[in-house]
Amino acid sequence: MKTLLKRSALLLALPISILANFSLSASADSTAGIILSTKCQGGYNINIWQNYTSGELLYRATNPNGNLSLGKGTKQATEGVRVYKFRNINYEYWVWDGTLDNPQSGTLEVYKNNRLLMRQTCTKS
Repeated sequence: MKTLLKRSALLLALPISILANFSLSASADSTAGIILSTKCQGGYNINIWQNYTSGELLYRATNPNGNLSLGKGTKQATEGVRVYKFRNINYEYWVWDGTLDNPQSGTLEVYKNNRLLMRQTCTKS
């Protein structure tokens, strides 16, 4: 009897967890649209989103060390290339959307107290 109850609970829990996972992902992304997706050296995957109603720029990065989400970004055009900038206390994250030579490439730069800590080349995905 206990085995039957365990199997029934498992069969009921599995579809609920699958449905919850898909519904949460869809609702989380429904307020913003992705405007840039890049894969960078070192395992960094970066997505830049823009909120549909407010226009706010959002930074979402995953890498082997963890995930980072930032808001209130800015966008600038520099020499025909867009750069998205985000701040987190003493750190600034710059994502270059293309280069003059190759619009399908880009760069991730990380600054701390205005000093360059890291630069990774990226490709649009």
